Amino acid sequence: MAQQHWDSLSEQTSDNGESLTVEEAITNLRHEELGKRYYAAWWLGRFRVNIPAAIEGLIAALEDDSDRTEDGGYPLRRNAARALGKLEDKKAVPALIKCLESSDYYVREAAAEALEMLGNPSCISALIKLLDGGVEAAVLVPGKPHLVQPYEDIIEALGTLQAQSAIPLIKPFIEHPVEKVQYAAARALYQLTGEAVYGEYLTQALDGDNLQLRRSALMDLGAIGYLPAAKAI
Repeated sequence: MAQQHWDSLSEQTSDNGESLTVEEAITNLRHEELGKRYYAAWWLGRFRVNIPAAIEGLIAALEDDSDRTEDGGYPLRRNAARALGKLEDKKAVPALIKCLESSDYYVREAAAEALEMLGNPSCISALIKLLDGGVEAAVLVPGKPHLVQPYEDIIEALGTLQAQSAIPLIKPFIEHPVEKVQYAAARALYQLTGEAVYGEYLTQALDGDNLQLRRSALMDLGAIGYLPAAKAI
């Protein structure tokens, strides 16, 4: 049955203009051309290829040093982390936890998102560690468009993982100057406490002038299933 599924996938992707088979994608994770590695990691996640060889190849890609940008980023690691989050295999959890220590902000962001999707609470302490310093430390990196940590993804993951011990650490972020971080905190605190005040906080955000922020609040309300917001939505 599994083989029939992957055979069908190969035919489907060919019909849609995709040039890879499952075997080629897994092999390309080690290709000498960096672009092929990057695409293969995306492809395996996009088509949910959760077979052992794919999982092992993607986990290995989390330690790749060859695909590196001028400013020190690791594009392949980012794609591999995102893919592993979609493949529902808990074997990836230890490697993704290690990625939370990466020097690349976007690898940490992808790892936090993937760990939330995998739903394994063993990562909670590592996620909490990234909140060290609280709101005072959560500032923009000079010359970069992002904060020192991917706080939205970290906080959302802690909420999804029901990290009760993180409640006092998350609460101050409701006052963070970045609205999306505030929304992430409200979302997580509602998940962790069930207190309506946090659902109402997100509901009120739907009245804002910024379309992107309204969309963000809407997605957070959907994630927590806050039914009293139905009329406002």
